[in-house]
Amino acid sequence: MTSTANADKAHVLADVCTALTSGDNGRAADILATDYPFVSTAKAARRYTERQSLRVFYRDGFIDRYSGDRLVHPGALRLLSAVLPDQFPADPHWAMDRTHIGFWELFPSIDHLVPVARGGTDDDANWVTTSMLRNSAKAHWTLEELGWSTVPAGDSTKWDGLSAWFVDYMTIHPRLRDAHPYLRRWLSATDAVRGE
Repeated sequence: MTSTANADKAHVLADVCTALTSGDNGRAADILATDYPFVSTAKAARRYTERQSLRVFYRDGFIDRYSGDRLVHPGALRLLSAVLPDQFPADPHWAMDRTHIGFWELFPSIDHLVPVARGGTDDDANWVTTSMLRNSAKAHWTLEELGWSTVPAGDSTKWDGLSAWFVDYMTIHPRLRDAHPYLRRWLSATDAVRGE
């Protein structure tokens, strides 16, 4: 939020308080209803397939569209955890005390530029790639409310989020495909999206 926007909202609440102090609860209610109305938001869980997610990640060049930071293919992150579990642990339930911080900082996720709960559409025109960390921070806030902006999409031919490494390593080590269904799903999705 900009300081001007906060000041304007704080001024509205000051006017409400003045009306309440003078005993005019109706006026206080009218000020709020007109100048700073309550807008209900609904939370709806959304799940995207690996293919849907990868299409967005490749489109955005594995770049966090809010910060410009590079992000890493989800399969590559989990593969690192499978190969180096003590140095790069991942808890299946995302327990923070058992999961490397890199999963929150570098794991790409889909975010809605305009939150669906605030009237945004749930389609690829309203989707951007961001880290799990920034996705959690943004929640149901608009970019204007947070004072955030977007950066241009990256180029997946220059940074593919370690996708090629992930595919190559999985090809060389087929036992990992058999032992880890999660990795197998991301590998299949990666092959499909890269083949489109």
